[in-house]
Amino acid sequence: MAPKVLVSDKLSETAVQIFRDRGIEVDYLPDVGKDKEKLAEIIGQYDGLAIRSATKVTPSLLEHATNLKVVGRAGIGTDNVDKEAASKKGVIVMNTPFGNMITTAEHAIAMMFAVARQIPEASASTHAGKWEKSKFMGVELTGKTLGVIGAGNIGGIVCDRARGLKMKVIAYDPFLSEEKAEEMQVEKVELEELLKRADFITLHVPLTDGTRNILSKENLEKTKKGVRIINCARGGLVDEAALAELVTSGHVAGAAFDVFAEEPAKENPLFNLPNVVCTPHLGASTTEAQENVALQVAEQMSDYLLTGAVTNALNMPNVTAEEAKVMGPWIDLAGHLGNFIGQMTDEPIKAINILYDGHAATMNLKALNCSLIAGIMKSVNPDVNMVSAPLIAAERGIKISTTNQAQTGAFEGYVKVTVVTESKERSIAGTVFSDGKPRFIQIKGINIDAEVGRHMVYTTNEDVPGIIGTLGQTCGANGVNIANFTLGRAVAKGEAIALLYIDEPIPEKAIADLKATGLFQQVKPLSFDVA
Repeated sequence: MAPKVLVSDKLSETAVQIFRDRGIEVDYLPDVGKDKEKLAEIIGQYDGLAIRSATKVTPSLLEHATNLKVVGRAGIGTDNVDKEAASKKGVIVMNTPFGNMITTAEHAIAMMFAVARQIPEASASTHAGKWEKSKFMGVELTGKTLGVIGAGNIGGIVCDRARGLKMKVIAYDPFLSEEKAEEMQVEKVELEELLKRADFITLHVPLTDGTRNILSKENLEKTKKGVRIINCARGGLVDEAALAELVTSGHVAGAAFDVFAEEPAKENPLFNLPNVVCTPHLGASTTEAQENVALQVAEQMSDYLLTGAVTNALNMPNVTAEEAKVMGPWIDLAGHLGNFIGQMTDEPIKAINILYDGHAATMNLKALNCSLIAGIMKSVNPDVNMVSAPLIAAERGIKISTTNQAQTGAFEGYVKVTVVTESKERSIAGTVFSDGKPRFIQIKGINIDAEVGRHMVYTTNEDVPGIIGTLGQTCGANGVNIANFTLGRAVAKGEAIALLYIDEPIPEKAIADLKATGLFQQVKPLSFDVA
């Protein structure tokens, strides 16, 4: 029986025809995605669901999706898909991460031109028959300094286009190496310097805990007087109310926003302000981009449903069915090791060195590498997947090396990753026990035996009496329940570490209380994607 796919949002006829040409039965119902009840009523008969942004794949919908095997998002953003719920149901979530990069970058450049020359207001005035030529005095882009926050896929294209406009480009990106910046012909700077120097600032980062409100009121006040700010990335990166105040005061000369903290944006502090250009999230809205992502998602879904091949999956590694039975826990382990390193590293990574020992060295190392690199990158880009992670690392000039060796110790096999930055090296190793559970077995060369938990706390300290009591007492006083507690030390009275596996995320007050004791060099909350 042929697989059956539902297309619940608008997709090009060419993409729909790809399903048919591949022998897949397809129902094209482009408005059903907006009708939650109707979608839930019919979803049970489909093996695949092709969507854009209108369809919401919720836990409730997935309960009705008894035959669903894959969700394909024509585009990069998957905020409308509950990936954890999909994973628990065994549903693969795919996206098309590279189909709309050029389109979004071009929109950012267009918005920069618009705000530099006050084009929308001048157009409206001229349409009204006013001919207010002297009112709309603009500025040239040539010779101006463009500050790019986030120099990845889209940001990198913006950098290239801006250099073509003879702008001086400076970039802030923790994962951008000096070598890659030199290759891109941009100047790598810290955020503080970018804020002080840039005539235009454009954002090209995902919305994460680390980037949320990156242009806060405090940071906006540090900007150069007369700066113009462009956001075609994600709402929530800029304090919109604070920006509105600075536009009104004249400190900020203008702004151009395609995305907003709340969408659809019916009301916003930036609306109706002078020289503020607003568009309704049009970054990916070109004929070419929409066609590209539609064709890509149709091909990817067809490949999976007909052959089992997995491409651009956000919640499943690219391995064969045979490999998955053996490699599943090891792929999880690699992701956890990378995630640990990523959460602990706050400066540009120059190299990632991966060692596979014993049994681990006999596996599909490409898949393990991808999982590990994706784990590292997720700290700055939650949308990264096992396919895009190596490309993103390469774009940032990160060198990756892999070493295989025969079994050397007590474990049948293990994985060790070492990350090299400008100032230090950081390493962690792990293995998979016979119960199929990943374990951390070494951190910074210190042996340890720690189960991986969803919520954890990592501390470093001198090996002195009272550490265990202080951790336990402080956590208890803040209502933090410890599920597991693991210690390790290099030598007696030397450097020591602890990993706490806790039931809920540790409160900020508990972290502050631990730091206030003066016993700890580091107190770091960690989170891992553990089912």
